[in-house]
Amino acid sequence: MTLQSGDLKDMLYDVFEIDSYKSKMGSDEEIITLSFSVRDNNAAKDLVEFLEKGYSFILDADMTPGEQSDGTFKVFIELERNRHAPENIMELADGVLKLSNLEKLKYRYYKNWRSTDLSQENLEENIPLKPEDYGLKVTESNLDNYKNFFNKSFVDDVYMVENTITIKKAYADPVSFEFIDFGPTQETLDSINESFNPWDFAEIIFLSKYIGDYNITKYGSKLTFENAGHTLVLERV
Repeated sequence: MTLQSGDLKDMLYDVFEIDSYKSKMGSDEEIITLSFSVRDNNAAKDLVEFLEKGYSFILDADMTPGEQSDGTFKVFIELERNRHAPENIMELADGVLKLSNLEKLKYRYYKNWRSTDLSQENLEENIPLKPEDYGLKVTESNLDNYKNFFNKSFVDDVYMVENTITIKKAYADPVSFEFIDFGPTQETLDSINESFNPWDFAEIIFLSKYIGDYNITKYGSKLTFENAGHTLVLERV
């Protein structure tokens, strides 16, 4: 069955990731990977089929064999890392938008905290388009990577779906937060308008035991976590 406009309505999340997963087709320096989060297994299968048949520049399209820990099914696309990649991504994104009836898409590069509005200009600026530029970009993104930020924690899994980050630990319920801000510590703390909150000390103790020693502080309802000169601002959901 050929998919029509709107056939995957309400099935896709509006934020996809670029270069967050390793390539199966070749080296990460030469291959760009895209990953879309889909709400349903059959919808993920339909999307893979649509992508494989519709775009000659796609090297491979595949999906996870089952539901992931974040409750989604992942669809992966691989394409060559070259100067045509931004244009190619925009072309396939146009098809995804029509299928899903989403108004717009955003992308998160290399598990970055912040998602970026999808445009060819933003892709050209943010994605390494030459193999020799890939390693430098990934190194620069080290602490911006939400997996890497929790590299000294006790948790087993960290994932983001749209603007919500969830942290999971074995034999304990997951804890979810809304992402607020991230950056150098002093700059980030200066941007917080809420007053220091000394009354939720029990929550600080709980999070310190759950996540680890990250110098956790609370301002109003916002929680700050410090690591290597950078501060993450989250709010419990």
